[in-house]
Amino acid sequence: MNDLLPLLVAVPLLGAALLVAAGRRLPRVVADSVACAVSAGTAGLAIVLSLNSSPPMVEWVGGWTPVEGRSVGIVLVGDGAGLGMAALASLLTLAALAYSWRYFEEPPRRHAGSFPALVLLLQAGMCGFAIAGDLFNAFVWFELMSVVAYALTGTRVEEAKAVQGALTFGVVTSLGAYAMLMGIALLYARTGELAMDGIGRGLDAHGPPDALVLAAFVLVLTGLLIKSAAVPFHFWLPDAHAVAPTPVCMLLSGVMVELGVYGVWRVYGTVFAGPGGIPAADLERVLVVLGAVTALIGAVMCWYQRHIKRLLAYSTVAHTGLFLIGIGVLTPQADDGVALYVLGHAGVKAALFACTGILLDRYGNVDEHALHGRARELRGVAVMYVVGGLALAGLPPFGTGFGKAVTEKAAGGSLTLLYVVASAVTAAAVLRVAARVFFGLGPTPADDPEYETTGAGERPETRHRLSRIPDTMTAVPAVLLTGSLAVGVAPGFGEVVAHAVNEAGSGGAVVPAPHWTPAGVLLDLASTVLALGLAALAVTRPDLLAAPSHARPLRRLQSGHVGDYVAWVLVGATLLGALALPGLLT
Repeated sequence: MNDLLPLLVAVPLLGAALLVAAGRRLPRVVADSVACAVSAGTAGLAIVLSLNSSPPMVEWVGGWTPVEGRSVGIVLVGDGAGLGMAALASLLTLAALAYSWRYFEEPPRRHAGSFPALVLLLQAGMCGFAIAGDLFNAFVWFELMSVVAYALTGTRVEEAKAVQGALTFGVVTSLGAYAMLMGIALLYARTGELAMDGIGRGLDAHGPPDALVLAAFVLVLTGLLIKSAAVPFHFWLPDAHAVAPTPVCMLLSGVMVELGVYGVWRVYGTVFAGPGGIPAADLERVLVVLGAVTALIGAVMCWYQRHIKRLLAYSTVAHTGLFLIGIGVLTPQADDGVALYVLGHAGVKAALFACTGILLDRYGNVDEHALHGRARELRGVAVMYVVGGLALAGLPPFGTGFGKAVTEKAAGGSLTLLYVVASAVTAAAVLRVAARVFFGLGPTPADDPEYETTGAGERPETRHRLSRIPDTMTAVPAVLLTGSLAVGVAPGFGEVVAHAVNEAGSGGAVVPAPHWTPAGVLLDLASTVLALGLAALAVTRPDLLAAPSHARPLRRLQSGHVGDYVAWVLVGATLLGALALPGLLT
């Protein structure tokens, strides 16, 4: 089985190469079908390997095995957590390709293989990062993801805003890449190792952490947190989502951001968790504080959006904060809950973006106010939007609710209230959109001349506005929502996820399998009821929940100026250092 690990990267890379070479001569339906077949094959392989990942598989690519305990080779590690993320990335890639099958706008110069080839390259980068066992090649795979995502975000090069959004994405994530690379260089200078477990052993052998270890930790974490869109590193995400094609948004919010969170968990557990790394109390302070700020700001900004794709992007920011809090709790039970939460959230968020793409391709608009009551005829899409909003709130028995309940129990205290409020506010914003756009409820929203981004007058992603919605575009979100539901109801699934996560992060420690509890169900129902109440209030009495004057400066921080975003990256890195420093001074 070890020999099959490289295929998770090689298969989509070869598929992309084939489509680039032959794309000009292939009909669109053939190119899309080949891409779907390659993606499905990779997903199947990842699932098969994940079911046989005990003990974890280790493969040194090219036979560059360690000599006297040291190596410079590329090592792939196939444990349950990494293979599970590779499977999630591959399945969502398949969903994105199926969603755009045949109907996505023809690429420039009629190269039918260009768009699916880029998506397969993105899949290869995601799979490579998920199973990378050395820090440098994890960086390489993550940067492959970023470069491809940059190209996909700016697909419409003839539109100034698409170019601006893509450049913002490229500049900010490249800055994160430089930070991460400098951190890796410091770790290599200290330990002479690139393999994650080798770096961890080298740091432990050197002794207590010092300024170099702190600097390396801050730099590596900065790179990963930029990718995961944590506050104040998050500004690129709404700008990118506003201009990126819908299938790309499905991947950015559904799995790429989650891979950044996975990277934080993986790197700390293998590199910095020992006596020579960062003390657990310091990491807990860093992630819980940063996660709480991210969840609160993401929820507030989500609520005050009328551009629907930006609204969903800020919802992703808020949930990233909840994921980071769960990781920061530093217990196996919280890790299990975050894993389940990520799986449930991926399906729900990708489905909501898919439904929003239908609105864009039908009406040429993603402005909540301008679409008021216009989508009444899209009954099936309306149902999926409402279900997605309820699932985002944590409605049992969806996987989002299952993961949220498990993580809430592990976090405890006031953090439980934060989980309830943040999930309820983001879900209420989605339900408010559904009530206004699909059902025409409430008064027609008044226009705000000072509002920065509205989402009106967008260009459809299909050749023409759709008079009939293709079956693939409605089937994909339905399947994604069903998958999120399965995470919460499939017998034994929680136990499988817990085994995979604990095997990778807890040395195989025996941890009780996550399960539904009465308290968890009640908290999920409370957040759902709160979401419904807030949505109803916003629809019937919009004046009560209009954006207050003090919220405008917060909105305007999303200025669109890349220089501002770079400044906030520096502020965020400084904040990370300040939060982690106390442990080194004691």
